[in-house]
Amino acid sequence: MKILFLASEVDPFAKTGGLADVAGALPKALAALGHDIRIVMPLYRQIDRAKFGLREAGVTVIVSVGPRRIEARVWTATLPKSAVTVHFIESAALFDRDGLYQERGKDYPDNLTRFSVFAQASLRMLPSLRWQPEVVHGHDWQAALACAHLARGPLGQEPFFASMAPVFTVHNLAYQGLFPREQWGLTQLPEPLFAIDGLEFYGQVNCLKGGLIGARGITTVSPTYAQEIQTAEFGCGLDGLLRARREDLTGILNGIDVEEWNPQTDPHLAARYAVEERAGKSLCKLALQQSQRLPEQHDLLIGMIQRLAEQKGIDLLVGAMEELMKLPVQLVILGTGDPVYHQQLERLAKRFPDRLAVNLTFDNALAHQIEAGADAFLMPSRFEPCGLNQMYSMRFGTVPIVRRVGGLADTVVDVTPAAKASKTATGFVFEEHSSRALLEAVKRTVTAFNDHPLWTLLMQTGMRQDFSWGRSARAYADVYERALHDHHRHPQPLAR
Repeated sequence: MKILFLASEVDPFAKTGGLADVAGALPKALAALGHDIRIVMPLYRQIDRAKFGLREAGVTVIVSVGPRRIEARVWTATLPKSAVTVHFIESAALFDRDGLYQERGKDYPDNLTRFSVFAQASLRMLPSLRWQPEVVHGHDWQAALACAHLARGPLGQEPFFASMAPVFTVHNLAYQGLFPREQWGLTQLPEPLFAIDGLEFYGQVNCLKGGLIGARGITTVSPTYAQEIQTAEFGCGLDGLLRARREDLTGILNGIDVEEWNPQTDPHLAARYAVEERAGKSLCKLALQQSQRLPEQHDLLIGMIQRLAEQKGIDLLVGAMEELMKLPVQLVILGTGDPVYHQQLERLAKRFPDRLAVNLTFDNALAHQIEAGADAFLMPSRFEPCGLNQMYSMRFGTVPIVRRVGGLADTVVDVTPAAKASKTATGFVFEEHSSRALLEAVKRTVTAFNDHPLWTLLMQTGMRQDFSWGRSARAYADVYERALHDHHRHPQPLAR
């Protein structure tokens, strides 16, 4: 099958979050299954053209956004450690900037223009490249307009594009690409689509709705999140639309890069180890305590790597900190986010220097060292579409403590009597979104940590889980097959 991926960020070229991880890993797994897959993304300033061997494709496209006509050139490279082709849309005026979507915490005011050009150019380049995909897979709001153009716009009626089945993935429903009504013309979509059953959303343009109404198949990044976003609590105002399309909605758990996150080979670690030979993990804990200036003691060492924002439950941790610091635990935090939490955590670190280490930055090597050196890993998210760190943690024999939401619910098996008896438990799960519930989960973890046979079993069970991309890629291939079959059976545009 020929598949075109549209993603606004792809690891290792440009990354702000989990979307880049998926867009950089899933195509490799699909290619390994025999599919002909290509990726297209914007050519941002930060992409090192020499390092990644970018070359001009000899293709220029001109697209319209409102009254403007914008020229974009196409560059090509290969996704590292693969044979997957990546195309880059170059428009210096739109993408030659310091940030991908924003600077100094503020979105670029012309983001609708930028990603309308990206979506249109990604499709318009294809005839010149002499490559015709069967499936066009858009990711998040930045690529959603491509699905809308194929399903509901004039472009989708052109013979070259009419056979392409659009598929759309929601990585985080909270980010929808909302813009003022006055900017509708920038989408180049028909005026009747600015309606409640189109891209209109409380008087604004909602780009993500373009993917939801245009795609033959819709996916999101875990089975539980697929159910959650059909509810008022997690649906971000789109739960009604998602319920209407529930037959086309599939939750597929993200995978992880099992080569990069491998305690047997990781170059960032003080020592290597494996599921049957874990002595190196104790050395990793000692090295982490030393680097974080924490006392070298046996207490439960908890790691936390995240965006410091309420979505990730940092408010719950701050609220529980006074009581938490009374327990025999140490805590190492890595991340950036809301300045309010920066200040609160810095004050707490000064109060509890022997128990709390705070790193207000992002450091990839330290992230690996925390995953390996910590005994447990905390993720108290308000909502979590998939989550990757709980999977990294289990691979490193680090026991996760999570709230039962989204992908956390799908990947972590709570230490219940039944799970202990069946030897399937992998971590500690709490239900209520509260500091009290978080604290009780940590207390349960401390008790288990002092039960050596139980703790060993939790570590080993987690390390043996299969979170590779192969499983997920096969599920995506099934979605593509269904979407293509549906598209060929009913080639007319989706009902308005």
